[in-house]
Amino acid sequence: MGNRVAREDYEWVYTDQPHADRRKEILAKYPEIKSLMGPDSRLKWIVCMMVTVQFLAFYLVKDLDWKWVLFWTYAFGSCINHSMTLAIHEISHNTAFGNNKALWNRYFAIFANLPIGLPYSASFKRYHLDHHRYLGGDGIDVDIPTDFEGWFFCTRYRKFIWIILQPLFYAARPLCINPKPITQLELTNVAIQFTFDVLLYWLWGPKPVVYMLAGSMLGMGLHPISGHFIAEHYMFLKGHETYSYYGSLNLLTFNVGYHNEHHDFPSIPGRRLPMVKKIAAEYYDDLPQYTSWVKVLYDFIMDDTLSPYSRIKRKLKGDIKQE
Repeated sequence: MGNRVAREDYEWVYTDQPHADRRKEILAKYPEIKSLMGPDSRLKWIVCMMVTVQFLAFYLVKDLDWKWVLFWTYAFGSCINHSMTLAIHEISHNTAFGNNKALWNRYFAIFANLPIGLPYSASFKRYHLDHHRYLGGDGIDVDIPTDFEGWFFCTRYRKFIWIILQPLFYAARPLCINPKPITQLELTNVAIQFTFDVLLYWLWGPKPVVYMLAGSMLGMGLHPISGHFIAEHYMFLKGHETYSYYGSLNLLTFNVGYHNEHHDFPSIPGRRLPMVKKIAAEYYDDLPQYTSWVKVLYDFIMDDTLSPYSRIKRKLKGDIKQE
């Protein structure tokens, strides 16, 4: 199904990532953007509402026929759970309670993790900040696929399978590329999450557990929202490392589509990123951008020049300070 992708390696570059320089330039021209930085007072209430909605869904699916459990898992649960992962992404930047209450953000992320079913919020924060600081860094940025992924998933059919299995590869990559010692907070995350999972099974049986776990897997696999995984940094145009998406699904994803803006200003909450684009429009309007994540997924699969190797990568120099 499709020709084998000719690319056999990443796109290696010897320049720094573009976001730090653009941030300095924009702040020099528009210092008022600094006023957008800081916590989003609405975020914690939105997250609490989403967690409550999923708890209610757990109760409602417990007595449904299995066919309806599976239907609502994909139609509703997958959307909410993927949105919850992006809420955790927001919280990892301390946008729920601010930098002066960092530990509050970490425990709130563990709370937001509950409906997802698998413990990952504490680990995500450690690796995600490395992704921002060392974008494309060889051996550091675990957002970049492994050599095996680039080598093996090189036809249309295999790329289709790769997209379905994306959650598994995202979970395994840190162990392969950049393993880190386990922290106490990660152990706490695991203990709280598995205790919750057992209690959910004990209270309402297997259907809510299947709804929860399958929703997370499906939502981050072959799903319209999961197009953001590909859209953010895969090199559809040579030399362009980060891409923004300005479509309607930003409403469900805390504006993660404003990805150039986010990497330029990671301390600005997602709700305010459209204001960054509005203020500094001349820096963003001419950059490559998307309006459909579904089209991104389709193009990635069908374009025989694209594969997991279609990422910009760089060797890092000097002192590397990881989370």
